[in-house]
Amino acid sequence: MTETPAPSVWPGLLCTDAPATIRFLVEAFGFVETIVVPGEREGHVAHAEVRWPEGGIVMIESDDREGEFAAYNRPGTNSTYVVTDHPDALFKRATEAGAEVLLELRDEDYGSRGFTVRDPEGNLWSFGTYRGS
Repeated sequence: MTETPAPSVWPGLLCTDAPATIRFLVEAFGFVETIVVPGEREGHVAHAEVRWPEGGIVMIESDDREGEFAAYNRPGTNSTYVVTDHPDALFKRATEAGAEVLLELRDEDYGSRGFTVRDPEGNLWSFGTYRGS
């Protein structure tokens, strides 16, 4: 059996409400909260990581306009594609949790089955079976 390599691409989200975003990613999509480093203020997240059970990690931090990437990034402007073997069940879970549907669950002409939703921060999340070529 081939061992899955450790994730080597880690998207990062800057969020106006990082704790709520973490909860949403866990509840709506099934990410697993692995670490949350609180900031100095109540509700502030200095650094967090959520793991995708099928492989991958997303980093999250609060938008305080003072962080390292604040000058280059804005909350709600990210778009991430996530590979899943279970798009139908995930679509049901995401929509039941209130994800805004942008592209309904569908089969693509290139062989993928998937969908695109928006999280409460405004970020786009596309989930599909396409693993690349």
